Amino acid sequence: MQYSVDVILLTYKPGQQVLELIRALEKQSYPIHRIIIMNTEEQYFYDLFSGTDILENYKNIEVHHLPEKEFDHGRTRAKAVQYSKADIFVCMTQDAMPDDSQLIRTLVEALTRQEDIAAAYARQLPLPGCREIEKYTRGFNYPAQSSVKSAADLDRYGIKTFFCSNVCAAYNREIYENIGGFVKKAIFNEDMVYAGHAVTGGYRIAYAAEAKVRHSHNYTCMQQFHRNFDLGVSQAQHPEVFAAVSSQSEGRKLVRSTLRHLFQTKKWMEIPYLIVSSGYKLIGYQLGKHYRSLPQRIVRWCSASRTYWD
Repeated sequence: MQYSVDVILLTYKPGQQVLELIRALEKQSYPIHRIIIMNTEEQYFYDLFSGTDILENYKNIEVHHLPEKEFDHGRTRAKAVQYSKADIFVCMTQDAMPDDSQLIRTLVEALTRQEDIAAAYARQLPLPGCREIEKYTRGFNYPAQSSVKSAADLDRYGIKTFFCSNVCAAYNREIYENIGGFVKKAIFNEDMVYAGHAVTGGYRIAYAAEAKVRHSHNYTCMQQFHRNFDLGVSQAQHPEVFAAVSSQSEGRKLVRSTLRHLFQTKKWMEIPYLIVSSGYKLIGYQLGKHYRSLPQRIVRWCSASRTYWD
């Protein structure tokens, strides 16, 4: 069966990589009906596309703009889904790059293998130049083996049962509508909140290791702090998903495993960064979990998404 597929692409101050991403999507072996671009701040978008012929050459691109103050990780994606009528929609971020022409086909196959799969997310491979810790983290969170997770796997996977990344993930449109879609206000983590609602609603989440994108970051310690603060906030706001599972045990497991890897590979110089950045992550996360007890000015300073608090 041939399913209709739209790609929802979120952009903000897009660079040349977005042009490369669009070209890579247009070369996919599985046909994409529409590429729906949800762009924050119109002025930056046309600075990039000025002088190119991409919008003229590719007739399946649909662009929508919104001001930065209106951006929300959940609401913006939910709005984009309303523009799509496809059986399957694939959410992507502007800094993800398909590793080959089979990305969309592989995601569709993983999503449609069984009728109760709500979402299928891709494997993230590190970009050239990222630090060793980031390379190892990608392999830890995105292993070479595919899996399908359900509520029956909570004892086995813990919080990773709900793991799903909108860096690149495909969604069954019918199931999406059945469970109410993305939360309409989300500081962060809207993909895991959705996956949590899907799993607790009796559906499953697929990890498609053969569907690969290149995506990684070299965050500073303060960037890690701000991101983990927002992570903590999102978990505090959705106890229906996260109250019964712990993120910290998985975090400790990652730190111990990364430290062992750095010793084994003799990457001694990265060990201080691992220790310090892990501390920043933990502090940010704990503050985020207890954000309701903090003064508003402190909350805004801690957050990576300050417009969320307006």
